[in-house]
Amino acid sequence: MLRIGNCSGFYGDRLSAMREMLEGADDGQSLDVLTGDYLAELTMLILGKDTMKDPTLGYARTFVRQVEDCLGLALEKGVRIVSNAGGLNPAGLADKLREVARGLGLDPAIAHVEGDDLRPLALWPQALTANAYLGGFGIAAALRQGADIVVTGRVTDASLVVGAAAAHHGWTHEHLDELAGAVVVGHVLECGTQATGGNFSGFGSLPDRSRPLGFPLAEVAADGSSVITKHDGTGGAVTVDTVTAQLVYEIQSTRYLGPDVTTLLDTITLAEAGPDRVAISGVRGEAPPERLKVCVNELGGWRNQVELVLTGLDIEAKRDWVRDQVTAALVPAPAEVVWSPLDLPTPDADTEQGASTLLRCTVKDPDPGPVGKPFTAAVVELALGSYPGFTLTAPPGPATPFGIYRAEYVDRSAVEHVVVHADGTRESVGEPPVSTLHPATDSETDADRSAPADVLTQRHPLGTFVHARSGDKGGDANIGLWVAHDGSPHRERRAEWLCKLITPRKVAELVPEAEGLDIEVFPLTNLGAVNVVIHGLLGDGVAASTRFDPQAKGLGEWIRSRHVSIEQGLM
Repeated sequence: MLRIGNCSGFYGDRLSAMREMLEGADDGQSLDVLTGDYLAELTMLILGKDTMKDPTLGYARTFVRQVEDCLGLALEKGVRIVSNAGGLNPAGLADKLREVARGLGLDPAIAHVEGDDLRPLALWPQALTANAYLGGFGIAAALRQGADIVVTGRVTDASLVVGAAAAHHGWTHEHLDELAGAVVVGHVLECGTQATGGNFSGFGSLPDRSRPLGFPLAEVAADGSSVITKHDGTGGAVTVDTVTAQLVYEIQSTRYLGPDVTTLLDTITLAEAGPDRVAISGVRGEAPPERLKVCVNELGGWRNQVELVLTGLDIEAKRDWVRDQVTAALVPAPAEVVWSPLDLPTPDADTEQGASTLLRCTVKDPDPGPVGKPFTAAVVELALGSYPGFTLTAPPGPATPFGIYRAEYVDRSAVEHVVVHADGTRESVGEPPVSTLHPATDSETDADRSAPADVLTQRHPLGTFVHARSGDKGGDANIGLWVAHDGSPHRERRAEWLCKLITPRKVAELVPEAEGLDIEVFPLTNLGAVNVVIHGLLGDGVAASTRFDPQAKGLGEWIRSRHVSIEQGLM
């Protein structure tokens, strides 16, 4: 049994988490491996900007601080650390960690994995970053040769767990079901406390929300089955619902494509296995795809934004006047000017805040000039000559660069997956047998599934008994919806109802701004869930988006608040 924990879900997560996870292992069941996930599409852009200022950077610097604080403790407990904090410069991070270790009088074996950075190939000449998503077998090779710390660049988030499990259990590329089981574990752990109640729509059921949520850990068996849990005494909870919340987060179809294995998400079985323990079993895997996904970030130009406060009466007229004034003053005009929708405040509000609403103006241009001082001055100079009550939520700032993300794909032969061991030797990592079949990714049409019978008599929020978790994949928004495990005897019927209700047409009705976009819906009946992908809702990705919620983090909660017709017998 491999006992593996997580101490980071993103670049900026709780700094104390590494120590918490290491010290929490005093419950008599020490960790074997501690992972940390620091990378996301936006993070790669941030690290790319870091390298523009200093080419020796490009890695997650907070990870260095964590290791400096905890390295002695990890070595004492025999816990090995695996992280993708290397970002764009895993070799540089490995060198920095060796420097830190020497300063502490320690001598850990530190290896790194490289080969994901495809910028030298010049396949995308304008790319600031271009990184292939590597699998876990480079990590496995480093651990098998005795590494205490393994740092990587852009491996998939789940690869941190896949590599550790493959090394511990001796799996090869042919152990597809076992690898798929590890992918599911990695997906559950990768976002840290999202698996223990963070961002969970059923947060009201969590015990003692005053304490920080504990980070998750997993017990991974040789057959790929696992139990998700957390250290005793930590905040939050591990339940079938909190695990489901992470399972349906930022996925696409029922086939979860990875560099080592294609995981069939519709084979997952979850079951309570005790307090704060959820068992995962039954996961099946198939050969991975022929090509590797590549995260490409390019500099898209410059942007700026101001936020105006409109209060009291005549809100629409005030908006129209200030829009006309700003538009006339923008010389030269930016390439793109976006005004936010207007939400009218409550009539006869008993607080000034309740009588107010916000109006945002966002501008973008290939050059910094039109969105810098000419833009902010055009707005500020209206302070005494525009609508009554003119005010801004914050002083205007300078223009900032933004990036554009897109997914590309390359043949595996273009990528040299290499592990550099602690002694400096280099080892090429072999590739798995791949599938030449194009995976089925087409969504069901509305005609594929019967709509709920027309016997629904009451309107209620969808979230009455449906949980949600949403997020982004580049310009696409992902929403997972599933029926709560609340003890209701109607859960199976509710799940059947949900899978019939949520069609592309219904999604467009619930999210009007998705009208005309490509919407895919994938039932996950084994989880009582559906996964929704709204292609293009987020434009060119979080760094370029002008939406109110550029990463779609609140989209699921909005959908839960929408009213739908629910049959009386399901309530």
